[in-house]
Amino acid sequence: MTGRLSLLAIVLATGAAQILPAMPGATAWLGLASGALGLSVCLLKMPRPARALIPLWAAMLGLLLAVVRIEQRLADELSAGNENRVSRVVLRVASLVRLKPDSRAFEAEVISSLPEGVPSRIYVSWAAPGQTGPYGRFNQAPAKFPELIPGQIWRMSLTLKKPHGARNPNAFDYEAYMFAQGVRATGSVRGTPIYQGDDPWVSLEIVAQRVRHHVRQAMQAHLEGMRYGAVLLALAIGDQASVESSDWQVFNRTGITHLVSISGSHITMIAALGGLAALWLWRRLRFRGRGLAERVPAQIAAAMAALVVAWLYCLLAGWGVPARRTFLMLAVVAAAHILRLPMNSSRLLSIVVLAVVMLDPWALFASGFWLSFGAVCVLMASSGWVGSRIGLPTMTRAQRVKFVLASASCLQLAITVALMPFLALIFHQISFASPLANAYAIPLISLVVTPLSLLLAALAFVPGLEWLAGFCGWLAHACLDVMMIPTVWLAEFGAASVDVAHAPLALTLLALLGLALALTPYGFPARRVAWVLILPALCFRPERPPDGGWDAFALDVGQSGAIVVQTARHVLLFDTGLRRSAVNDEGARTIWPFLQSMGVRKLDVMVVSHADIDHAGGARSLLEAVRVEQSYSSFDLARYFRREARLLGTPQHLPRFPRAMSECVAGAAWTVDGVDFQFLWPPPLAKSGRPTKTSKPNDRACVLLVQGRDHSLLLTSDIGAAQEAALLRRGLGPVDVVLAAHHGSRYSSSPGFVQAVQARHVLAQAGLWNRYGHPGPEVAQRWEQAGATFWRTDRQGAISVQSRQNGLRIHSAREYDRRYWAGR
Repeated sequence: MTGRLSLLAIVLATGAAQILPAMPGATAWLGLASGALGLSVCLLKMPRPARALIPLWAAMLGLLLAVVRIEQRLADELSAGNENRVSRVVLRVASLVRLKPDSRAFEAEVISSLPEGVPSRIYVSWAAPGQTGPYGRFNQAPAKFPELIPGQIWRMSLTLKKPHGARNPNAFDYEAYMFAQGVRATGSVRGTPIYQGDDPWVSLEIVAQRVRHHVRQAMQAHLEGMRYGAVLLALAIGDQASVESSDWQVFNRTGITHLVSISGSHITMIAALGGLAALWLWRRLRFRGRGLAERVPAQIAAAMAALVVAWLYCLLAGWGVPARRTFLMLAVVAAAHILRLPMNSSRLLSIVVLAVVMLDPWALFASGFWLSFGAVCVLMASSGWVGSRIGLPTMTRAQRVKFVLASASCLQLAITVALMPFLALIFHQISFASPLANAYAIPLISLVVTPLSLLLAALAFVPGLEWLAGFCGWLAHACLDVMMIPTVWLAEFGAASVDVAHAPLALTLLALLGLALALTPYGFPARRVAWVLILPALCFRPERPPDGGWDAFALDVGQSGAIVVQTARHVLLFDTGLRRSAVNDEGARTIWPFLQSMGVRKLDVMVVSHADIDHAGGARSLLEAVRVEQSYSSFDLARYFRREARLLGTPQHLPRFPRAMSECVAGAAWTVDGVDFQFLWPPPLAKSGRPTKTSKPNDRACVLLVQGRDHSLLLTSDIGAAQEAALLRRGLGPVDVVLAAHHGSRYSSSPGFVQAVQARHVLAQAGLWNRYGHPGPEVAQRWEQAGATFWRTDRQGAISVQSRQNGLRIHSAREYDRRYWAGR
């Protein structure tokens, strides 16, 4: 037990190092190292009973090892002088290239750079010449690129930046993901790269990625035009980049996402087939007159063969965390079998968890780590749930089939319920349709679709068998297509899934405690009621403001706008963010996940201030995701959606419109939960009903004043100095919190306006390194000289404001939840 506790202590210490807000100084680590060394000497001299301190020593050692590796990675960074400047870099393609119609992206190993100061691993984005715009290439041919293969060496001119991603409450941390991958800079290609050569055998990683490239290329020739061809690629080689976002939504809502990735069951199945084939051959082959089984037992040879097959397939699948976990678990089991060592589930789990974390301390960041080990814990615990049949007659074949199906269904239900706390914490959604969808999807994908996909990958390289490879691809796709019919229907069913708010740490730990108790063997006290401890985390609803109070969240949506305002029982969204591409916008990427994490299931009011794509771009995705009761806009919103649908190439596909759609006009007002909302701009149109030809959309952008019992908030959208002056002439007085107009443009926030509103806090929503220079330095200085605190989302992340009777509280995501890898 001491050994297992020591292994667990190392893992926990490694995890503790990963959540530090900053790396302590060298003095602290030298003190810890001295303490670990002193404890080591004491343990060697102490009698056996005192060795209960070994887990403490292991934890200190694990923390030191983790810190050393963290410091090494932190040191490999982009120098400040190279940021947002062009560097000439010689690099080697080091990953499977992400293919899009108008771009290519890949990870690269830096060989040399001019100037120096470029990290060893970077992420390169290569966009096609010319702008395709945010609506994609639906009516254009894909852009032409040279073939990019892992191992190739290129000389490129790159604009390099440190990895930077949006920081919003309870959201995906892009910077943590890039840090965990070892990517310490991103670069966009400038000019025309020059091919320098090829180095296919430089490392095992390059060889594996190169094989993945050729397998994908061979499979794509047979999957062209197939609706779910990208899913077959994901099943065969773990390439999920081409799977459509709409398909991921279906998989998430029905709880079968784990089947569309390289899971432990797939690897185990392939390893088992390899081991059985080796076992059959080993028993029949002879060498120099003696059977191979006489030299080495067939079971040992089969175990080694299965392990080699599993390792090769894990490399082909990309060596992700679930693949690593599966391979290491198989390796430990095989080693224990060969060496005749006793191995129970707790020893196996502790050894494998330690091995995964030692190979990659940042594996703890991956959701696959928790979901994979969580499912394994349920599978191992299930061995203590089923007893032996004593004194009963032997079951018939039909009874055995019925018993196996019933046991498998119960086990899948247990896995689904057991993973609910993890799924709720990661995706803010749990699926009630999961047991039903998995009941038919698991056997179909595991036993039919995945083997056919692998056969396609293998046969595509055999000359003369292209017809058979094509047939395997067609059959696999046909089976998947049939499976998706009921799956899509389940996903569209209203009760298929439910959104879950982000639970606090205490409730999450309580849920994990309940899960641990529920997985204990029969006879453990209160085992059956332990599942109840999961419910508080799943049913949690964040605290809402009291009557008369309000909360506002200026989300980090890059160079665009989106502000959520909450009252006691209502939610308003002011602007919907930017549309970045035909399949990517801030509505689906940022705003809706944030609303899910806050437990919001409908929007009472959605304001789209004007028709610029950085304010209206996410409206379509939001309307498709959440019910909107009332919308306000300064333009014809229905006409905007019809135009957008034509540009996207889907003129018949319109979103679900709000129940009521109105124009925002100065004077329009309403009151909910003791909070007054009033539009201050734009004024009513002239008798013609149309804006003048010289006016711009920004000139008529909606301006909304939120007046609570204690504090006020002014949302200015993109108005300019002329509109600010008009608001002052209409009687606008002091305001507590102001959204800096037009992202902090120097053509807004005029001196007279700044002095008149007397704001205590000013929020600027802007993207880092944006080409407009927002917010302007003079604007920030002007507000600060007037006594306001100037907040900006590009540097501080999302800004949260709370208006309460005891004061106005405000904080930023980056300062509230600091992490050591976020150096800005």
